[in-house]
Amino acid sequence: MDRWQPAWIGVGSNLEDPRAQVLAAIARLGQLPRTRLVLASQLYRSRPFGPVAQSDFVNAVAAVLTQLDPTALLAELHAIESSMGRPERHERWGPRIIDLDLLAFGSQRLEEPGLTLPHPGIVERNFVLYPLSEIAPALDLPGLGRVADLAAAVTAEGISLL
Repeated sequence: MDRWQPAWIGVGSNLEDPRAQVLAAIARLGQLPRTRLVLASQLYRSRPFGPVAQSDFVNAVAAVLTQLDPTALLAELHAIESSMGRPERHERWGPRIIDLDLLAFGSQRLEEPGLTLPHPGIVERNFVLYPLSEIAPALDLPGLGRVADLAAAVTAEGISLL
């Protein structure tokens, strides 16, 4: 893939100085091959999603331009997670040192093992939609709608700027 494609990445942490973990992960996104970090949202504090009792998260969204295909970009995100100490096997919705989610890749809709685009569940997660709306309010998520409209439809309960 030679064309530059936009992609949006959710970043979150609730272990070992989550603010520092999120900032370090965003910096590493700018070091990925054939990828340029374009923009990052402010940091948000959010309540954990799911049934596991744990500390609040720090979340952000980063926008990149990349010449990698979605699968290669996801592999690079997993490599960053691993290098930052995230175990390969982890509890679903459990605490984590770092979590990088490929939220959207251009206007692509994709469903293959291990990768669904846009990211499933995005429409109900204020900790994704609020920071994404900050940096890409007009983004049309294929099959879901415009980010600003989606963000307006979710409650602000449990989320605040850091």
